[in-house]
Amino acid sequence: MHTGTKNEKRPRGRPRNYDSRQALNDARDAFWHGGYSGTSLDALSEATGMNRPSLYGAFGDKHALYLDTLDRYVEVGRNAMETALHGDRPLADALLAVYDGALALYLPPGEVPRGCFLIGTAVVESRADAEVRGKLASGLATFDAAFERRLQRAQAEGELDASANPALLAKVASAILHSLALRSRAGDSRDSLRATAQAGVALICGTSGTSGASGTQNASGKRRKPTR
Repeated sequence: MHTGTKNEKRPRGRPRNYDSRQALNDARDAFWHGGYSGTSLDALSEATGMNRPSLYGAFGDKHALYLDTLDRYVEVGRNAMETALHGDRPLADALLAVYDGALALYLPPGEVPRGCFLIGTAVVESRADAEVRGKLASGLATFDAAFERRLQRAQAEGELDASANPALLAKVASAILHSLALRSRAGDSRDSLRATAQAGVALICGTSGTSGASGTQNASGKRRKPTR
């Protein structure tokens, strides 16, 4: 029992069964639910199954733990995006796979819509916290870069017109992702959100598709007659 006496030694280190990734996932979910300011150390202890000394020993203070959860979220998100964008599937299918994966995350079955952890929590804290603002900017840039690499490949393989700007289209692709995150949190239906994603994919692929003598190929694979 903690008495608060100066001579008492607080236990240090980590629980025997400590799993850093699982602990970060559990802490992330607590922050996701209550936001950074609204999540107490008691709530984090309960979520992770770690007492305060163990949390301090493993991650430092609450702020450091939150920054770690942001890093972990971006890492997992980047890996999921790269998996969806990798391979031989057409660009439109790859982009839609990213958005479908995001919607599965933003709209967990049987739970209140939670949107994107990075946008939903870091945007609020970023105004007054330079470190969080840096994590937010870095995370968004990471997602932009994943889209841009796939768009560059699509351009090299002829899926995008040579005049297309992959860097700008990547920001459009990310903007669609952010819109899905915000609108899912606001209560838009899954069907509505997926229709938004499909329209965004058509915009990216259709307006900057493959040019050829017989026309331009849109996201559905149909040829359009070239404008004169």
